[in-house]
Amino acid sequence: MFVDMPLDQLREYLPARREPADFAEFWERTLTEARKHDLGAVFTEVETGLAEVRCSDATFAGYGGHPVRGWLLTPARETGPLPCVVQYIGYNGGRGFPHDWLLWPSAGWATFVMDSRGQGSGSRHGDTPDPAAAGNPSAPGRLTQGVSSPDDYYYRRLYTDAVRAVEAARSHPLVDASRIVVSGGSQGGGIAMAVSALVPDLLHAFIDVPFMTHIRHATEITDSEPYAELARFFTAQRHRVEEVFATLDYFDGVNFAARSTTPALFSVALRDGITPPSTVFAAYNHYAGPKDIRVWPYNAHEGGGSAQVAEQLAVAAGLR
Repeated sequence: MFVDMPLDQLREYLPARREPADFAEFWERTLTEARKHDLGAVFTEVETGLAEVRCSDATFAGYGGHPVRGWLLTPARETGPLPCVVQYIGYNGGRGFPHDWLLWPSAGWATFVMDSRGQGSGSRHGDTPDPAAAGNPSAPGRLTQGVSSPDDYYYRRLYTDAVRAVEAARSHPLVDASRIVVSGGSQGGGIAMAVSALVPDLLHAFIDVPFMTHIRHATEITDSEPYAELARFFTAQRHRVEEVFATLDYFDGVNFAARSTTPALFSVALRDGITPPSTVFAAYNHYAGPKDIRVWPYNAHEGGGSAQVAEQLAVAAGLR
């Protein structure tokens, strides 16, 4: 069934934002602290059995200087400099295998796939631990991990890793640092939206059915995971609702959207109970940069799937 308001209302939906007064200062301080650590990007070419794609196992210093893993894939016959898609991963997924990420090298682009720290026991395996995992009370999963304060929250570390992933990709000699696109779906879409605001000189952003947007509203209209982690947390931590949402405001995609000037292509699915359409449109309608959106009326969290990829390839062809 359709899970939210009608499309004509969604296109006009512009809820008030809850941006903390020190939002910009918080993220400036966070990234300044991260950059005190040498990026230390290391790329080690690995044999994959792929005749037309070169692959390097990548490591760079993310939040706290912690090592974050990734893959860099490039077309084997290209010498660069190449435009590059920095790819972020959905909730509880990891970087998996290099052959999972052949789309953009097949289109003549480099792609840098960032592993998500502490995740990777879901759709694909991951290799990056989270040494700073907070020990405060939390529900199983990442959504409430360290949510007692913005400084300790899990997504502070993950979004910082994501910014550093762009810097790592730009450091490779085969990558054209002026032509970086960030991309992801669900959690990956939320990360791409945050990075689109935190890194001001990106070429484009592909933001599919993004998670972590209009978060409080999401918990009020869906029982689906991962937002259900918050609801379970609040059943025991009843007295902390306002405190927790005050933390989440520093990580809400609606607030990043209002600060982004990166051209972006969004997608939304009108039967999506995981990232409900109004949460996507809240971010899209607040998005400050040049933007477009593809609406998939009869799809759920898979969004446009391969059809959305075709839309992205068409945009990318004009960016070469």
